[in-house]
Amino acid sequence: MKEFMENQEDLICRLNTNSSVGLTTQQAAQNQAKYGSNTLTREKPESLVKRILGAASEPMILMLVMAGVIALIVNIIRASTGGEADFLECVGIFAAISLSVIITVVMEGKSAKAFEALSKISEDTMIKVLRNGDTVMLGQKELVVGDILLLSTGDKIPADGRLLESMGLAADESALTGESVPAKKDAVSIITDEKTPLAERYNMLYSGNYITSGYCKMVVTAVGDSTEFGKIAAELTKTVRASTPLQEKLARLGKTITILGVIAAAIVFITEIISFAISGGLVFEEVLEAFVTSIVLIVAAVPEGLPTIVAVSLSINIIKLSSQNALVKKMIASETVGCINVICSDKTGTLTENKMTVSAFYDSKWHEKPSELSSNWIVHNVCLNTTADISQDGTFIGNPTECAMLNFYESSDIRKKSGKSYKDERSDHDVLHAFPFSSELKHMTTISKVDGKIISYVKGSPECVFSMCDISDSKRSVIEQYITKAQKKAMRVIAFAHKELNGMRDYEDQRNHVEMETNMVFDGFVAISDPLRADVYEAVKNCRLAGIDLKILTGDNIVTATAIANELNVLSKDHIAVEAKDIADFSDDELLKMLPKISVIARSTPTIKMRVVKLLKTQGNVVAVTGDGINDAPALKNADVGIAMGISGTEVSKEASDIVLLDDSFSTIVKAIAWGRGIYENFKRFIQFQLTVNVSSVIVVFTSIILGLKAPFTALQLLWINIIMDGPPALTLGLEPIYDDLMSRPPTKRSDNIVSKAMLIRIGLTGAYISIIFLCQYTFNFLGATTEQMPTVLFTLFALFQLFNSFNCRELHSVSIFNHLLKNKIMLLVITVTFILQILIIQFAGAFFGTIPLDLIMWLKIFGVSFSVILISEFVKLMWRRIKE
Repeated sequence: MKEFMENQEDLICRLNTNSSVGLTTQQAAQNQAKYGSNTLTREKPESLVKRILGAASEPMILMLVMAGVIALIVNIIRASTGGEADFLECVGIFAAISLSVIITVVMEGKSAKAFEALSKISEDTMIKVLRNGDTVMLGQKELVVGDILLLSTGDKIPADGRLLESMGLAADESALTGESVPAKKDAVSIITDEKTPLAERYNMLYSGNYITSGYCKMVVTAVGDSTEFGKIAAELTKTVRASTPLQEKLARLGKTITILGVIAAAIVFITEIISFAISGGLVFEEVLEAFVTSIVLIVAAVPEGLPTIVAVSLSINIIKLSSQNALVKKMIASETVGCINVICSDKTGTLTENKMTVSAFYDSKWHEKPSELSSNWIVHNVCLNTTADISQDGTFIGNPTECAMLNFYESSDIRKKSGKSYKDERSDHDVLHAFPFSSELKHMTTISKVDGKIISYVKGSPECVFSMCDISDSKRSVIEQYITKAQKKAMRVIAFAHKELNGMRDYEDQRNHVEMETNMVFDGFVAISDPLRADVYEAVKNCRLAGIDLKILTGDNIVTATAIANELNVLSKDHIAVEAKDIADFSDDELLKMLPKISVIARSTPTIKMRVVKLLKTQGNVVAVTGDGINDAPALKNADVGIAMGISGTEVSKEASDIVLLDDSFSTIVKAIAWGRGIYENFKRFIQFQLTVNVSSVIVVFTSIILGLKAPFTALQLLWINIIMDGPPALTLGLEPIYDDLMSRPPTKRSDNIVSKAMLIRIGLTGAYISIIFLCQYTFNFLGATTEQMPTVLFTLFALFQLFNSFNCRELHSVSIFNHLLKNKIMLLVITVTFILQILIIQFAGAFFGTIPLDLIMWLKIFGVSFSVILISEFVKLMWRRIKE
């Protein structure tokens, strides 16, 4: 049986304690040995070496390591056989490996801080405890199961416990449950349903929360790892982050390219061996040269610059996202966010402001503009019949509901006209006596001297206040219609009444107390809610247009959660709201079938949130979780992208997340998604460019060898082509600005390959076109180059083909490149500089590159032929657009 269902006497007996004298020293030691100490257990942190090895085992880094090792072997063989060795290329590759690993370790080294932040909540504080029959102050770490605690307003709850006695007790459990309003607690509350959600266990208190009003006696039922906070901490330490969609796609791409490269190299090597055997026997030097050639082909096939480009692009885009108020903690999350197709959002503090606000009120008529307050009776009730305060910076001090009412007065027209703050109202009138709010009375009464009269002010639940007032049935019926209207919108209604007391003196006498609250005048009511953030409506609409499904996972009750969902138009006949307890016993298969229909889960627990996230991911969804509470931390860490609120979020949620919103704005998520989609498209642009270079270079080298021709490029010329392929010209494709239609396209599926069919066709056809033209020049010399000019012409033709093709790679769809030609000015500048360098290399650096200067006519011929790659591409896209029309 759960402790919240157990009879108090049976529970005390089971825990070997006494509600009057507490534990003895011996019993405390026994219970500590049996139930554990009040500290959180932490797994041993990963060593720096393990973290470095983990970062180096990323699929793309492994591919880079392989490319580096191959390049090193090739150059060692070349050096040992008297050939041209280029160890600078090896240094560059291993420098790229180091850069990628360092960035990963530094950026992700803070992930363990989520547990540390949670541990800080349990820092040692002094607690009032019954031990050996005496009331003593003990450190939080010294508490054990069975201890009897005495807690009051403002105390932090140090462990989970069952209430034994309580008076006017309420606790702020928002960090654990997501509830905006303090939870009312009652020691005599009887719970019979084992599935009762944590937020409705009114006879329990939970570690890490705060007492907002009242006092209590409590028996500790769980400490340390066994508390609700401890269970969350355990999830944070054991959670293993799965690979992101981008990592999965790059791994598949790397594997495919490597296999194809090895196959091509093997074919070339076997072909040359057969050729040597037929022509005159096998010579060791020739076999070695054939092996080196095949290894060079693998190096040409493997896109060794891709991991570096990914790291640099992500780093640059992290800076861009920070200017959009999105602080990216995990580097790859800046791209993964663009693939999101499901957002599991908390409600409190994420969709709503997490600040109770008077949204409407009734005096003698209904007002939806709180500023219209004009009733002095409501003013005095709000100012005098409350104990909360608001600091100068707007921070709520005390009960959030009372603070909302004080804000309501402070921003009203009557406050502006009178010039008197609520503090002035309190100082101008004497409070003679007050009966504080209690869960039994469901109202608060204050006796004040106002303008020479003694007035009794009451605020509380409408039913309670109605019972005190002399009000006609017809008038009450009208008022109740407005109350129902407010409650349907999940607003909390607080009613007001007053009575003038004539000659009464003994305000504390119980008989007079009843008299004070009889035949009162009903003054009206306020409707209080946690309002939606102003930008949420538009952001949710944009998510829907972008093909992103929103699911609200909240600790609130079903009524409040449904009201918020309806306000955002999230629910329909195909999208329903459920309570967590209704789906808790479902098998994974049953829940998977239900999930597409479920848009709201009320009374969500950390376990339910995490389970939903994991199941959504098994369906191939890319899942983001947004939240601000400690209860959101496990789900944040398990999601593909965890997004925490920077202002209202707890430190635990921030440390468990991948992205922190600096402005707490849900609309910033939409901006981040747009940027993420832009980053993903930029990777595709770069990959399309690089693979086209790879395909054409492999075809050229492979065909030249098959035809028995001399290698078309020297080692230094290949290095320059690699610089074009992997360096600044390629990198600028990763800086393409976001296009306007990005958010109107459906999200990229987790199972989609990063190289789409359209890209594959374009890469194949363009690579084949470049190779055919190049080989035609090599074989037939249609440009009319002299024998001395031929190597220079081939080198220049190939380089210019790639530079012009980079413009084709800017457009992944059938759009003309001239539509966005001037948008990426950095690319235009870099390509121009690279073109100028190509001219300078040919005309003035012949000694280094093995080239000779070319005349103007030859330059124009090469320019015209290489520019044809753009003309052909534009013609094909034009025909495609015409066909689609």
